[in-house]
Amino acid sequence: MGLRDRLMNEPLDTLVRAAGAMAREGFGDLQTFSPKVFLPLTQLCRDSCHYCVFAHPPRRGRRAYMGIDEVVAVATAGRDAGCAEALFTLGDKPELRYRAAREELAALGCDSTIDYLELAAGAVLERTGLLPHLNAGVMSRNEMARLRRVSASMGLMIETVSDRLSARGGPHFGSPDKLPAARIACIETAGELAIPFTSGILIGIGETRIERIEAIEALAASHARHGHLQEIIVQNFRSKPGTRMADALEPSLDELRWTIAAARLIFGPGMSIQAPPNLNADHLPALIAAGANDWGGVSPLTLDHVNPEAPWPERDRLRADTVAAGKLLVERLTIYPSYARAAAHWLDPWVAPYVYGLSDADGLARTDRWRAGESPAFPAIVSHDRRCASAETRRSVDQALAGEPLSHARLAGLFASRGADLDLIVDAADQLRRQRCGDEVTFVVNRNINYTNICQYSCSFCAFSKGRGRTSLRGPAYDLDLAEVARRAREAWDRGATELCMQGGIHPGYTGRTYLKLLETVKAAVPDVHVHAFSPLEVNHGAATLGISVAAFLADLKTAGLGSLPGTAAEILDDRVRAILCPDKLDTELWLRTLEEAHGAGLRTTATIMFGHVDGPEHWANHLVAIRELQRRTGGITEFVPLPFVHAEAPINLRGQARHGPSPREVILMHALARLAFDPLIGNIQSSWAKLGPQGAAAMLAAGVNDLGGTLMNESISAAAGASHGQELGPLSMETLIRGMGRAPRQRSTLYGCVPADIRERGRAAAPLTPIRLGQPPRRIQQTEKVLA
Repeated sequence: MGLRDRLMNEPLDTLVRAAGAMAREGFGDLQTFSPKVFLPLTQLCRDSCHYCVFAHPPRRGRRAYMGIDEVVAVATAGRDAGCAEALFTLGDKPELRYRAAREELAALGCDSTIDYLELAAGAVLERTGLLPHLNAGVMSRNEMARLRRVSASMGLMIETVSDRLSARGGPHFGSPDKLPAARIACIETAGELAIPFTSGILIGIGETRIERIEAIEALAASHARHGHLQEIIVQNFRSKPGTRMADALEPSLDELRWTIAAARLIFGPGMSIQAPPNLNADHLPALIAAGANDWGGVSPLTLDHVNPEAPWPERDRLRADTVAAGKLLVERLTIYPSYARAAAHWLDPWVAPYVYGLSDADGLARTDRWRAGESPAFPAIVSHDRRCASAETRRSVDQALAGEPLSHARLAGLFASRGADLDLIVDAADQLRRQRCGDEVTFVVNRNINYTNICQYSCSFCAFSKGRGRTSLRGPAYDLDLAEVARRAREAWDRGATELCMQGGIHPGYTGRTYLKLLETVKAAVPDVHVHAFSPLEVNHGAATLGISVAAFLADLKTAGLGSLPGTAAEILDDRVRAILCPDKLDTELWLRTLEEAHGAGLRTTATIMFGHVDGPEHWANHLVAIRELQRRTGGITEFVPLPFVHAEAPINLRGQARHGPSPREVILMHALARLAFDPLIGNIQSSWAKLGPQGAAAMLAAGVNDLGGTLMNESISAAAGASHGQELGPLSMETLIRGMGRAPRQRSTLYGCVPADIRERGRAAAPLTPIRLGQPPRRIQQTEKVLA
C-alpha cells in the first residue's frame, strides 16, 4: 500500500501512532518554540481573503505603516522580555491597491512595501540584535535576494494547491497572491537563493484531504530539490466575526491530528512540523502525539495579529502541557538548528554574526547572558526530576559507572543532553568524583610567565599573539629578557609558588636553544621550583630549529630542568575544526604523538580542550576519545582541563565567524562528561577559574571536578582575549572558595604531591606582586636569539 493509500484508508489512531514515533525518532524528547515579538509593519493588503481579519483598508487618521522608531521600540521591548525573533507580518503589495500606501511610502523615501521592509528589518537587526523573520507575501527573486541581507529566515504559507479555491465563491477569490502557482514559484525561488524558509498549509477552508496531501507533497518536492524548508506549519482555520467565512465550520481536532500525522509521514523524521498552540490551547498533548514537534513563535509581549481572538499561551502553561506529553520545552531561534550550524551557506555575512551570538553548539537559542571570561556569576541550572531522564541516557550513564568506555557516538549524543538527562549526567560525574577523590579539592600555587606574545602563527581564536586588537587589554608586543624571567621566578618562589608555568608565542627568532636558555635561567634563579613549560607546538618548533627529533629535544629539555608539559595548543583534536582555527599549527596526529613522546621521556603532561567557537558535540567527542586512547597507551596525563572559548577579542569573533563561547549547559556537560569518559584513566578534572570566574569554577565541583588549577599570579592569555578575571587567586582565597562548596582544600604540587608546611605558609603571607616589566619591544625580533642564547 502506498503512502497516499495509507493516509486515506488507515485508521486515524494508527497513523497518529506511526507519526508520533517518527517525530520522536527525529527530535527525541525536545519540543521547540521561538520567543518572538510580532511586528505588523502594515495591515494594508491588495488581497481579499474571505477569512482574514489581519488586512483592512486605510483608516482615517492612522498611518499605513509602523514607523522605524516604533518598530525598533517594540523589538527592544521584546528583546528585554527574552525574545530572539522579530516576526514581520504584512499584507501583499498594498501600494498596488491603495493610494494612501503609495503616498506614505513616497514620504518614507521608498518605492514599495518591500523597500520599506528592508529598511525596518535592517534597523531591528542592527539596533536590537533580534533576528528578523519576514512574512512578506509573494515576492520577486530580486526582492527576496535583497531581504536575505537583513533577515535570518522568511516564510510563505502555500495554504493550498487547489486552484478551485481561487475561483468565484472560493475563499481566495480576488486574491492574486494566493494563486497556488505564484506561491509555489516564490517557495522555489527561496530554495534557489538558499533562504531558510517556513511554509505550510491552512486546513478547513474548503479543501479536501487529498488536496492537503497534494499541497504537502508539493512542499516536499521543493524541499527535496533545495533543502531549504526548515518547518512545515499545519494551521487550522478559525472562523472570525466580520469575515465572509464567519459562519463556516472549523475543522475538528481529528482533522487537525490527521493532517499533522500526514505531514509527518510525508516529510519523515527530520522535518519540523509546527502546530500553532494559541489556536489549540486545550489540545497540545494530542498534537504532539500526532507528530508535531514545534509550537512556532510565541510572544510574551504582542498579540497574534493574524488571530487576535486567540492569545498566546503563557509560557508556564505551554511548558506544563509539553511536559505532560513527555517532552521538554526548549527555545530555538527563528532559523532552525541545522541551518544555524551551517550559517555560512544559509545566511548573509552581515546576518550570520547575530545568529552566532544567540545560538549554542546545537544551533538552538542561548537563554542566558553569561559569557566565559566576562560574566562574574555562573548561572544556576534548573533542576529536573531525574526519573524523567531518557532510557538512552540511563544506559550510557550506567555503562560509564560500570567502567565501560563510552563510544564516540554515545559521547556526541550525551553532549546534547538537557533537563533531567543533564541532571543525571552531573549526578553520575559527581558520584565518580567522590569515589575516586573523596571530598578533597586540590590547587597549586604557581606563576604564569608568558615570555613573548610575538608569534609567527595567525590562529583565528588567539587574541594574545602579536599585539593586535585593543591595547588596553593586550598591551604592546613584547619579548621578555632573561633578567625579568629570573626576577619573576624568584618572586614567585618567595611568594610560595612551587610551579612556574611558562608558555609563549612562537617567536620567529626563537630556536630550541632559546627554550633551553629559559630553563637554565629559571633553574639558576630557583633550583627547586617545578617548571611546567612549553606547549607541544613550542616543542616541535624548538626541535625543528635545531634539526633534531622531538624525542631528542624533549630529552634535552628534561636535562635542562623541565619538569612537565602543559597539554595546550590542543584546541579541538579534530582536523576539520583545526583547519578553521589554526590551519598552520600541529595537526591532531602530531599533537598526540608529541604528548606520547613526552610521556615516553618520563615527562608528565596535562591535556586541554578549548571549546565553544565553531565546534560541536561531534568534535568534542572526537577530542575526548583521542585523549582517552592516548592515556590508555601511556598513562602520562595528570589532569584534563576544559577551557571555554573567551570570544570578546578573538579575531574569529571580531570577524563575526564564531559563537560567543559555550553556554553554561555546555560548560557543565564538558566537565561532567570528561569525568565519565576518562574514568578511571585520568583521575583529575580541573576547572579554569580564569575562564569561568572563581564562582563558576567552584560550581563545576558539583559536576565531577576535583581540582581548581593554579593561583597564577599573572595571566596574560585569557586577559588578552577579554577575560575580566585571571590575574591571581591566592591560596587563602582558594581555600575559602573550596570550603564554601562544602569541600576540603589541599594545596598540591604540579604532580599532585604534598607541599611542605613552610612553603605553604610563604604563600599565605605573600607580599603584593611588584609591577611586571614587559621587556624587549618587537623591533628586536631578529635579534632575539642573540639576546637570549
